[in-house]
Amino acid sequence: MKQVVLRNGQAVVEEVPAPALLPGSVLVRVAFSCVSPGTETATLATTEVKMGLGLVKSALRHPDKVRQVLTSLRTRGFRATRALVEGRLGFGSAVGYSCAGIVAEVGEGVESFRPGDRVGCAGSGYANHAEAVVVPQNLAVTVPAQVELLPAATVTLGAIALQGVRRAQPALGETIGVIGLGLLGQLTAQLLKAAGCRVVGLDLQRARVDLARSLGMDEGLVPTDGDPGERVRNLTEGYGLDAVIITAATRSDEPVNLAMRLARRKGRVVVVGDVGLGLQRPEMYRKELDLLMSTSYGPGRYDPLYEEGGLDYPYAYVRWTENRNMAAYLDLVAGGTIQLVSLLAAVYPLTEAAAAYQALRAEGGPLTVLLQNPLPAEDRPLSRRIVLPSRTAAPTGRVRVAIIGAGGFAQSTHLPNLKQLADRYEIRAIVSRTGTTATAAARQYGAAVAATDYREVLDDKEIDAVLICTRHDLHARQAADALRAGKHVFLEKPMAIERDELAELYKTIRDLRAAGICPAFLVGFNRRFSPCALRAKDIIAGRLHPLLIRYRMNAGPLPPDHWVNGPEGGGRAVGEACHILDLFRSLTGSPAEGVTATPIRPQSAACRADENFVATLRYRDGSVCTLMYTALGARDFPKEAMEIYADGKVLALDDYRSLEIHGGKGAGLRTSLQDKGHRAELEAFHRLVTGQAEAPMTPEEMVEVTELSLAIRDQVRTGGFLPPEMRGTER
Repeated sequence: MKQVVLRNGQAVVEEVPAPALLPGSVLVRVAFSCVSPGTETATLATTEVKMGLGLVKSALRHPDKVRQVLTSLRTRGFRATRALVEGRLGFGSAVGYSCAGIVAEVGEGVESFRPGDRVGCAGSGYANHAEAVVVPQNLAVTVPAQVELLPAATVTLGAIALQGVRRAQPALGETIGVIGLGLLGQLTAQLLKAAGCRVVGLDLQRARVDLARSLGMDEGLVPTDGDPGERVRNLTEGYGLDAVIITAATRSDEPVNLAMRLARRKGRVVVVGDVGLGLQRPEMYRKELDLLMSTSYGPGRYDPLYEEGGLDYPYAYVRWTENRNMAAYLDLVAGGTIQLVSLLAAVYPLTEAAAAYQALRAEGGPLTVLLQNPLPAEDRPLSRRIVLPSRTAAPTGRVRVAIIGAGGFAQSTHLPNLKQLADRYEIRAIVSRTGTTATAAARQYGAAVAATDYREVLDDKEIDAVLICTRHDLHARQAADALRAGKHVFLEKPMAIERDELAELYKTIRDLRAAGICPAFLVGFNRRFSPCALRAKDIIAGRLHPLLIRYRMNAGPLPPDHWVNGPEGGGRAVGEACHILDLFRSLTGSPAEGVTATPIRPQSAACRADENFVATLRYRDGSVCTLMYTALGARDFPKEAMEIYADGKVLALDDYRSLEIHGGKGAGLRTSLQDKGHRAELEAFHRLVTGQAEAPMTPEEMVEVTELSLAIRDQVRTGGFLPPEMRGTER
């Protein structure tokens, strides 16, 4: 299918695989999508690389990216960091957040829609400019029968305007100003008129003021014609405006300060557009003004439980959610309260997106443009796989691999490492939830196939192995499916996040083994492959006594709503601490007999017990290992450290940069860059797949480590002292 991508300041139409249908979502064939004149032109500007700036410098211009780039420079070096930044900037960005079309498929758990329904859709990253989109059910609404799909494509902008009006709390008969009469301002003015207000609009372009007046706005002001403050005082008997809604988009502080000058004492100023907020305090203080922000389309916005999880807010307590705002706007369009004919004159085919954006950015251009897709006469299936020209033929002996899940970790770690191991691996296919990411990554790394559904690559006979890097809750099922399809599997940790998933995956491995079918299987417990860990294991080989190991992981906090701590992640004990449990297993060379985990007792919700705990493990050979996992530490303190006490020696590992040896013989190790073993584990997987070496760990060891992590998670959640549960695997 075709989709618009912004790259280096240009709108490009690309051929990408159709998005995969997700539970709780609908697949929509898009008829029209609306280009936001503020948000998307700003996004277009930020993708430009101006004045000969290099790509790395371009990334550094954004403060939120500085820490990531500096960390990568420190741990990976300049070449790897440059490649990473160039790759991410070269990906471009999918755009669009308002569209309308016909439902083609409904996902599991969706009851509000059926194939054939006409819907309006919202959401950045969902309601894109494309032939088809997958949208969570709370970001889609039914289009009334009286409304065509073209005006329905403005549903997101209408909901934004409606939420801004609700924040202003207009009362019948009030005089309210609107600063900025672009599309949002035009809609806001009409909504205020419908609420029984007198509306005063301001814009630098006289044509926009005249247009708004023709649609019912009471008074229009052009600042260059004279002092707006004096005009407003004359209109309001000297008092000023009851409220001012700012729908302009500019970095300037002038709109917000102008709004405060125009507002009456104890009035309201509502910020809808992206404007500067350098406030002049005297005016605000003297008038005792209320400054209010309006968050996009309404309650539910930026809440993943609402938008992605499908959790609705109670009608009695949250009357106007973003979904209900969207529906209310379309009802107003259906009833004729909102007039759109004169606002939506510019319609371009999707294939002419570049011309549409150029028209929108031109001086005196249209308020907005819409992109049109001709809907097929019959419901043809959408392809979730495309074939790209492959750069090189595979030399003999290379393992042909498909990457399932091309998120941040795959892009920053596994894909660059596979590229460096091009004599051993051919990246045959890349699978990602979004077609734009899959296609961009496939092009960057020379893959022949881009897909959005992992099942598309399991039947490909030209793929030998899969590397699974999806979110944690998908790992076990996808790995089992791949093994049953005869693929070798490299599964990023964790192996599973629930015991029933773990049991099913282990059963699949045992059943295949019993049938004489033995695809290679390896979980990405990479710490054991690091140079420091391998050196430590060599030094303690042949020891006489058990080990005593103390490990510290200064992990740092995650945002409260981070997916790792939700149903998709399974928690940090399962998702990250499992690395260290596997390292303990490798160093001791012995099965675990039990684990005790003790969390802190937080005094507030700002501190989580499940990311601040101490776990002590006892091993069959008598060794005892302790993991202290914390999110309470400083970011500038090294993340990981380990001390191994063995036969009169102390081995001290510092953040996988150095290993010092105290007592006895044996040289330590120091590396120029941090090395946690990611490349080495891919080398080990290649040897396993090609039969050059035995598995570095057995399925039973990987299951044991996962069971221990689940036991730690359970104990941390309950605060209890319980033996590890080893249910469901029957080893």
